[in-house]
Amino acid sequence: MDVMKTLFLNPPSYPDFDGGAGSRYQAKREVWSFWYPTWLSYPAGMLEGARLLDAPPHNYDLAKTVEEAKKYDFVVIHTSTPSFWVDVRTAEAIKQAKPDIIIAFVGGHPTALPEETLKASEAIDLVARKEFDFSTVEVARGVDWSKINGISYRRNGEIKHNPDRPPLTSQELDSLPFATDVYVRDLDYLRYNSPYCQYPYVSLYTGRGCPARCTFCLWPQVTQGHKYRVRSPQNVYEELKGIKSKFPLVKEVFFDDDTFTADPMRAREIARLIKPLGLTWSTNSRANVDYETLKILKDSGLRLFVVGYESGNAEILKNIKKGVRLDRARRFTEDCHKLGILIHGTFILGLPGETKETIEESIRFAKELDCETIQVSLASPYPGTELFDYMVKHGYLAFDPLLDEHGYQRCTVNYPHLSADEIYKAVERFYRSFYFRPRYIFKAVRKMLTSADDCKRMLKEARQFISTMRQRRMQTAQAAS
Repeated sequence: MDVMKTLFLNPPSYPDFDGGAGSRYQAKREVWSFWYPTWLSYPAGMLEGARLLDAPPHNYDLAKTVEEAKKYDFVVIHTSTPSFWVDVRTAEAIKQAKPDIIIAFVGGHPTALPEETLKASEAIDLVARKEFDFSTVEVARGVDWSKINGISYRRNGEIKHNPDRPPLTSQELDSLPFATDVYVRDLDYLRYNSPYCQYPYVSLYTGRGCPARCTFCLWPQVTQGHKYRVRSPQNVYEELKGIKSKFPLVKEVFFDDDTFTADPMRAREIARLIKPLGLTWSTNSRANVDYETLKILKDSGLRLFVVGYESGNAEILKNIKKGVRLDRARRFTEDCHKLGILIHGTFILGLPGETKETIEESIRFAKELDCETIQVSLASPYPGTELFDYMVKHGYLAFDPLLDEHGYQRCTVNYPHLSADEIYKAVERFYRSFYFRPRYIFKAVRKMLTSADDCKRMLKEARQFISTMRQRRMQTAQAAS
């Protein structure tokens, strides 16, 4: 059989919501940002004639997406729990326009709930679970579905679940095409922005999986696993040495590994290799990296870490198996400040053990750390995670789905001592307490006065942030009426 002409699709979704193809915070954003659909890029680069279509940043609405999808025989749709039903409607519209097309769903949600995903709509022919690179490629190449590990599918009215596919090895990761080559072929990199990266930026993975055991984190628990499998430093270097020619205006590279610093010696080796390239780069890190490693990374071009502090309460950190104590996080943060490494700190409200008092602890902790920027999320119990099982077991799930009809994330946890509404409202109070204090305002004004680019960007993001907070209050008022 000839290879099926295949479209890898991050489908259209809510305005200002990219559907989760590469993002961790799956809801409308406070400021303009789009993450690269990196997971889809690898199989898209393995099949001749395939295309990667990232609908949201490229302004493809449903009608335009359906017209493009009709040109293909096989469509692989990346979905997420918050966007699932919108993505189902996209699949149904494609199927109606071309009934013989084959549609697969991939991502965390269909991995955790493959049977429920297939039962949601006859338009969905199969689910490729966990790491779907080779599973979708084998479907496109005409391999008998009964022989493809890692997929679930419908056959003669019965749903079949083939055995899981083993996670890709480090050697296999080295054999994959470069994501950036697929970006150049199919995407406009000027349409992507991260609020904590310099614009324009490019993101890629140097490894998959995370050894941490955080109970709320979807990717290691459901799709990637806890073993950190990595590309060789030389393979990473080979991709990065072509970045400036592929993306002439790019100002920053972001390593989107769950925890790039999980193997400090490897992180040091990559840093030494890429230092001569003169790149500015950022990445995700846990708050437990030693000073010497931090210094080597900084000397090679590291600008910023994205760090998940989650909470300022020690008991909550134990409850979610964070594995980093508050005193260690403080020392790490102090070391970063000394070296001039910026931090985008992320916090989550509504985790097990949360109270009105612990919320205030987290706000005080964030102000003490004094990160460059912060993100405050609502606890999101995604199917397949320990957090989800905990919430179901104790009856703490307030409602489903995770988002309202406009795409704004709702608080789905409701404790006897702390309501979903109280947690939701605390997000804005957290942001205001952090950003509207004199110390931060002085630092921001000083930064704007020294850089016209920073001034323009920060003023734009401030307007977007204030608008988002206003819309959140309106949503709350409408829900209460």
